[in-house]
Amino acid sequence: MQDLLATYVHHLDPFAIRFTETFGIRWYGLAYVAGFLCAFFLFRWFVRIGASELKDSQVGDFITLCAVAGTMVGGRLGYMLLYNFGELVANPASFFDVLGGGMSSHGGIAGITITAWFYARCTKTSWTGHGDNLVVVAPLGVFFGRLANFVNGELYGRPTESAWAMKFPDELTEVVETATGREWKFPTAQLRELAATAGDKAAGLSEKVDAAAANALAGGQDPHYAAVDLIQQASLESPAFRSLLGEILTPRHPSQLYEAAVEGLIPFLLLLAVRLKWKNAWHGILTGIFFLYYAIGRIAVENFREPDADHIAGMTRGQFYSLFMILVGLGFLAYGLAKKRTNRLPA
Repeated sequence: MQDLLATYVHHLDPFAIRFTETFGIRWYGLAYVAGFLCAFFLFRWFVRIGASELKDSQVGDFITLCAVAGTMVGGRLGYMLLYNFGELVANPASFFDVLGGGMSSHGGIAGITITAWFYARCTKTSWTGHGDNLVVVAPLGVFFGRLANFVNGELYGRPTESAWAMKFPDELTEVVETATGREWKFPTAQLRELAATAGDKAAGLSEKVDAAAANALAGGQDPHYAAVDLIQQASLESPAFRSLLGEILTPRHPSQLYEAAVEGLIPFLLLLAVRLKWKNAWHGILTGIFFLYYAIGRIAVENFREPDADHIAGMTRGQFYSLFMILVGLGFLAYGLAKKRTNRLPA
């Protein structure tokens, strides 16, 4: 158990460049930029080796449409519909609160699929052909996104006693079910007590927490979030206080890194190898492989991730929604085997 008490406490800064205390360039935003840039250059490469029906001049428009309408809109809408539907109904404007967090990989995949279909219809090109190339590059976006989740310290794993366990300060925002209803796992009073015992490890923290909590109450807001923000910031700045905070946190799987590998890096390398080996494979085959692999991989790796929403039929929502992806994958495989459609390169 002594080894567990010395477990690494996550303290990476979500800002790559910080202009003010609350404004700057975040790693999460850079992850999307990196994914879109990789997609652009890989698609241009596919065009040049004859693995795409697009013209080189069309790649920019296609990637931009998929990035904005597919990934961004689809990912956000998917999150609101699948994970936060109550908030969407109560406050439809919350859809636009992108900075508040909340993107769904299932929604992003669905958005890209629909966008590619729309583009193919407009340009009279093969929808499944575009999909076969999209599923090669999309896992890179997932890879960067999961790494950004790790940097943010969010979507962490379930408790574990493994040697590589980590502690995540975002646990302070967890809610638990009790006999009297839903309550904070770490009550606000406990956070105030932690700040009060910090002393020189985080000078002035107790006064800041008390003032922020009072301001939040005066504004009709929950003081818990104000206290958490200050404690997390103190943990970033002070190793001594971070060690103190770590004593109340739970050792957990760094599941974001598992997902980065299983949902991102591995399928990218696998599908890229298939794409390069069979540049003119029947359209839909790679897409089918992707959906099947992603569904099975997501179902497996979700066993290490702390659920961030209520279960459905005894499964996490990520696992439940992935079941439908298996059916979609089989559908694409059946289509590819039946149609035997190959690339018709532009003149």
